[in-house]
Amino acid sequence: MTETGTVAEIEPYRGFQYRRRSFHLDAQEEARLLALCGIDPAIYSGGADPAQFITHAINEGVSNGVSANGGVNMVQKLDIRRLPRLDEEVMLEGGILDVTHAPRGRVTTSEVRYHGQDGALALISARRSLKTDPTKQADPALRGAGERPPPVFDSLDGLVRLGEVQLTPEIVQGYSLHTRNPIHTEMEAANRAGYRAPIIGGAHGVRYLTAAIWREFAPTGADLDIYFRRPLFWDDGFRILARRSGGGWDALCIEKDGKVAVEMRINALKT
Repeated sequence: MTETGTVAEIEPYRGFQYRRRSFHLDAQEEARLLALCGIDPAIYSGGADPAQFITHAINEGVSNGVSANGGVNMVQKLDIRRLPRLDEEVMLEGGILDVTHAPRGRVTTSEVRYHGQDGALALISARRSLKTDPTKQADPALRGAGERPPPVFDSLDGLVRLGEVQLTPEIVQGYSLHTRNPIHTEMEAANRAGYRAPIIGGAHGVRYLTAAIWREFAPTGADLDIYFRRPLFWDDGFRILARRSGGGWDALCIEKDGKVAVEMRINALKT
């Protein structure tokens, strides 16, 4: 049986296109996920947390036969022209931009574009991910995963402390209730992929960063580059930090044990 139960899995290739379709966002499920993160949905004023489109784009690939089992986010782009509203019909299109191979597995670059019910482009979710073979034990000696972008933060000195988060297995399993990737929920699958325990999904961590931005600035749009540097395990605690620039911020990060786990560059905010 495939992950979707109906769509045969494919080997992704450059130029593969997803089916165009229209849909409505699941407002009830979004409220559940934000509650697990301790985030008030009111900060988005009826709009959708842009972090959810990281997961949505992954699931769209799965629905088109691109397996997510064993996949890990490396780089994510969110180009937000405006937040899609939870009560509007959204149309999507997208596909695979590139596929390469590295010592640790297959590296895939994909992009999904979301249009509002007025037809205008609302948001682009683009992603580069690494996929190990979920049926084999990862080789701890393998370290290559392709080109590694330079760090956003050279130092953690002088950053603004925005909050702290303590994960639990119950929170992570609840958040990952409908995941198609068992490295977020199952110890055996995580160990096979080379992790000591299940790790949180990329969107789960990014939600704490987007929430901080919308809570502070309430932007109408944003251009964000996100880099996943180190895994966050289902029992980790971490801090949310921001770097000041002028009257605002130019970057945020999740810091764990004195090291950056996830970092976000703010290229632009529309307020």
